[in-house]
Amino acid sequence: MALRRPKQQRGAGLVAADGEGPAALPDEGAIAVADATEAIAVPVASIPTIDGLPTPTGLLGEILVEQGAITDAALEEALVRQQESRERLGTVLVEAELITPEQLTAALAVQYGLKVVAVAKAALDPAVVRVLPEELARELHAVPLSKAGAAVAVAVADPARPGIFEEIVGQTDETIAFSVGLPEAVDAAIERAYHTSAAVSDAVKVFEARASERAPTATVAVADVDANAPVVQVVNTILTQAVRDRASDVHIEPMGDRVRVRNRIDGALHEVLSLPQGMAQALVSRIKIMADMNIVDRRRPQDGQIETVIDGNELDIRVSTTSTQYGEKTVLRVLDKARALYDLSTLGMPPETEEMYADLIRSPYGMVVCAGPTGSGKTTTLYATLMAINSDEINVMTVEDPVEYTFPTINQISIHEQAGVTFSAGLRAILRQDPDAILVGEIRDVETARIAIQAALTGHFVLSTIHATDATSALHRFLDMGIESFLLASSMLAVVGQRLIRRNCTECVGPYEPSAEDQAFYERAGGKPKDTFMKGHGCEACSGTGYSGRIGVYEVLQVTDEMRDLVVRNAPVDEIRKLAIDQGMVPLRDQALRLVAEDVTTIAEVIRTIYIL
Repeated sequence: MALRRPKQQRGAGLVAADGEGPAALPDEGAIAVADATEAIAVPVASIPTIDGLPTPTGLLGEILVEQGAITDAALEEALVRQQESRERLGTVLVEAELITPEQLTAALAVQYGLKVVAVAKAALDPAVVRVLPEELARELHAVPLSKAGAAVAVAVADPARPGIFEEIVGQTDETIAFSVGLPEAVDAAIERAYHTSAAVSDAVKVFEARASERAPTATVAVADVDANAPVVQVVNTILTQAVRDRASDVHIEPMGDRVRVRNRIDGALHEVLSLPQGMAQALVSRIKIMADMNIVDRRRPQDGQIETVIDGNELDIRVSTTSTQYGEKTVLRVLDKARALYDLSTLGMPPETEEMYADLIRSPYGMVVCAGPTGSGKTTTLYATLMAINSDEINVMTVEDPVEYTFPTINQISIHEQAGVTFSAGLRAILRQDPDAILVGEIRDVETARIAIQAALTGHFVLSTIHATDATSALHRFLDMGIESFLLASSMLAVVGQRLIRRNCTECVGPYEPSAEDQAFYERAGGKPKDTFMKGHGCEACSGTGYSGRIGVYEVLQVTDEMRDLVVRNAPVDEIRKLAIDQGMVPLRDQALRLVAEDVTTIAEVIRTIYIL
């Protein structure tokens, strides 16, 4: 609901914009949500108001019964408890675990005719944050999100709090578009808003003030990257927030009317900042200077590297820029050595799978390949494998693009195609260096595949990765490249298929009701029967996402004599997969469903990450 306070009177004469009625009911154990800006365009003119403010249109208990969240008997029981405790009905119901926080939020949205917003995924505009003082935002559990058109989107956790709308509207002359968010997600957004966004806000104001004093020229961005420039503070804040969010990548994207900053956290992108479009080129120039890149060339894609220390953590940041329709887009790959996993026991393999894999990698020769999409943790698995076999008695060498983490006892070669150092060339050079174990970062072409297989056949232990959906399809990927089946069968020890799946946040995990579609998938896929499913409901610790950290999901296909026979005769994928399962391979799907049964993750996350029937 969009509201505006006339300038001549504080808190009176409020004007309500047209808007939409009831919010969507819970879906997949949560609530259907909208983007922050959607709350602005939702008609609510039909909702009765006092002075234009949202007011309740029904009883909360009756709404919950109508939604099917509770029964009449449960409501009566809760009302008795409420009379005894003098607490509000919603609090009583949630504390008694009769409803979930999502169900309460959805019901409150219906009661007040507001939209439910995905606060955890909403952009935070530094300029908009100033609409509410931090102390008041924390007191009211309300957070300004962004501005679209003439209205500022403000999410509240509890629309039933007496006087909340009057207090917020009384703070500003802006038109306010109210919406409802999960309490934990709103509180987490407040933390983000008044730390990262507020810090950036001051720098943005200084930057815009300086820019307004100059005529716009092509040299403005370059001139604005001195050590004391506001853009330096903004870039430092972006990097610091990325480290604190445990982000693997940072995307800085010019959008035409603004610059969007998103962090990839546990495999999913989350918008963390919205900056003025006028800062776009200054941001890129600052990052290019840090990465020793060409700040004048804005058309060609460029790559660079930044080594820095943030919050006591040594970081290796890989920088990639490319030109888009609105300017240069920048992606930062954040490699935090302190968070790297180099121990097989920390990867998430089930004990029986880890034991089998540990036995396989004791072989003095042969080839082990990790298969999966980009970002599935293949390199981490290879590094952990190297650490398991490395010793002073063997010569371990790698060829990578690029070298992501350095090890003092391993000889690592970085790809440099302009200098002629490709995977195949690097691998040939390694074979002349008396290696015992070789890591090839990725098999991209038939030439590299042939050299790697030949190395495995001539007494070397070879580790590598390949892009394939699972372990069985990886074998056919080699055949599709043109590798002879008898060479593949003779050299391959095992193929590891893997994914990374998000863990439920341990701070806010609780019961939920999966959607009918999710439940049907779980049963059809052979999931272990459960009375109660668990998920994270969103809190400050997980930035309102419900997930914190990731765990590996693995399947290990061991190439036995029977499997070699199938490979040699180029058997179909289904036949290879059936034999692998008969011989003890636990498929990715089954491993993931086990994590659901153990309340480590959710059905929706399994579908998003794997979905292999």
